[in-house]
Amino acid sequence: MRSSRTRTPRVRTGLAWAAALPLVAGTLAFGAPAADAAGHDGGRHALLGTKPLWATSKADQGATSSSTGINARVYLAGRDAKGLAGYARAVSDPHSSSYGKYLSAAQVRARYGATHDQISKVTDWLKNSGLKVTGTTNRYVTVTGDAAAAERAFATDLHNYRKSGHTYHAPSATASAPASLADAVLTVTGLDNAPRFSQHHTQLPPPSPVFRNSGPFSSYYGSRTDTSLPSAYGSKAPYAIKGYTGKQLRAAYGAKKWTGKRVTVAITDAYASPTIAPDAAKYAARQGDQAYRGGQLSQVLPKAYTHIKECGAAGWYGEETLDVEAVHAVAPDSDIVYVGAASCQDDDLLDSLGKIVDGHLADIVSNSWGDIEANETPDSAAAYDQLFQQGAVQGIGFYFSSGDNGDEVANTGIKQVDTPANSAWVTAVGGTSLAVGKRDAYKWETGWGTQKAVLSKDGKDWTDFPGAFTGGAGGGVSKTVPQPYYQRGIVPDQLSNVLLKGKMRAVPDIAAVADPNTGFLVGQTQTLPDGKLGYDEYRIGGTSLAAPVIAGVQALAQQARHGVPLGFANPAIYQRYGTSAYHDVTDHPLGAGRDLAVVRVDYVNGADASKGTTTSLRSLGKDSSLKATVGYDDVTGVGSPGVGYVSSYRP
Repeated sequence: MRSSRTRTPRVRTGLAWAAALPLVAGTLAFGAPAADAAGHDGGRHALLGTKPLWATSKADQGATSSSTGINARVYLAGRDAKGLAGYARAVSDPHSSSYGKYLSAAQVRARYGATHDQISKVTDWLKNSGLKVTGTTNRYVTVTGDAAAAERAFATDLHNYRKSGHTYHAPSATASAPASLADAVLTVTGLDNAPRFSQHHTQLPPPSPVFRNSGPFSSYYGSRTDTSLPSAYGSKAPYAIKGYTGKQLRAAYGAKKWTGKRVTVAITDAYASPTIAPDAAKYAARQGDQAYRGGQLSQVLPKAYTHIKECGAAGWYGEETLDVEAVHAVAPDSDIVYVGAASCQDDDLLDSLGKIVDGHLADIVSNSWGDIEANETPDSAAAYDQLFQQGAVQGIGFYFSSGDNGDEVANTGIKQVDTPANSAWVTAVGGTSLAVGKRDAYKWETGWGTQKAVLSKDGKDWTDFPGAFTGGAGGGVSKTVPQPYYQRGIVPDQLSNVLLKGKMRAVPDIAAVADPNTGFLVGQTQTLPDGKLGYDEYRIGGTSLAAPVIAGVQALAQQARHGVPLGFANPAIYQRYGTSAYHDVTDHPLGAGRDLAVVRVDYVNGADASKGTTTSLRSLGKDSSLKATVGYDDVTGVGSPGVGYVSSYRP
């Protein structure tokens, strides 16, 4: 996401000042199955999505040494993959007779999990190929070995390829498993090593350098305006707010008496902030939020962390802090369990999600991370969707931020959506710019999309007004995921049709405040200029804010539903489309042609006035090529929760 900071954003959705999230392998080509390796039966089951697109003949550097080490993960399909997907839909559809008839984690394993016989056969196949089985779960089998053994097992050759100035190995053709294991093997990951890293650490670094916002501020939207500054769009723009608080967000999204009592929200990110408990407690006390009761905030963490440097571990502390404080601000009675991943790599993030599903640690899961769809591999997408379906069957809903680069053209050169937000089995959360007025009154929202113009040296105008695009809510249409049934008849054809593919999945589904210029105030221990650690507060935004805000609102809705889990919520979210449950967000809430903006003053060095300040105008509702319009749109989905949203779930 984009925050109030001005540092380089990371690849995955999240705090703009944090380092890049997983740089997973590129889009994959669907090659034909390789010839069978010696010792296998006559047929092979192709594991589609295991040959990267970047593994081309032009980039080919020759065969990988047979002694090269391989670490792979073979995901298990379970005993009834089609049945799992079918029941996940039925149990989530308000029009189905099976709606809400959830299964326990044990029932899911018994009905859909891998059998002992499947695991035994997969294990035997891998061992007989010369690979060493290093771990087995009900979800996957991990193996190590040399390239020669991997080639025997998966009936493909491994070659070295040049990619972005580096050399990585990858299958030269689509990997496969024996045909006799077609119902047992879902996919395999790890046959290519881009961008898997070798470092292994057990200690986390200190927090990132302090970031502070400079004033002047508005305490609520429009409360402070400098009339000596140049006009914009025919009027004087107010100063950006200092940062909305829980009280203001609860009022804006119709929380009323609901607090999320007896509901548990899980949060996944990588790593873990070493100061999250005192930071969250101090923030709540300073902002007037309800104090945490004993055990209300807990953490489930891995035994060790990896890829510390490559993932920018310290940057994730702010992500966890934002997510925890936002959920608590909106749903102050909800229990919060933070499930940290060992790194920012897909396998480790999948493990965190798996812990939540296998242990049913929560009914609502907030996820403020992602990547561009071009980097999504069909093998990892299959592993994610299996988890999301298992969660849906248990009554667990997953919420993913939709991204912070609008249509991604400025970031990648092509229009695309983010992943896992593109999955048909998750709720993709888009972003808005929010105006909360005097006495916490909801005024309006626009789609989040920012253009920035700096104050001229003579102070008489805004240079190159309205300025360059700096960030906005991710959205658009997937090129890989077909349109799910719950979007039919709601998403306009012009937003869902893809040439030669027909109607595809549109993103997002719902939205909440994300614009850092109308963002949320958070409190976090940071590294101060003198090198010491200290607690400080700053304004932040992005769809990494919108996701936990929506998760908090969903906790309120579950409470209103007398505690019955909402599960995979998209069918119910779209069922309420066009009703008073939503604010129908548009880019021009005050009328056609009436644009909006705020003024921001920032420290040049991000910490204090020693290097001076800079004043800029931040235009609202200008999200790349995406537009927030009447009805469903690809910036805010069906809209943001309105005054009647939570109460609409009352039985």
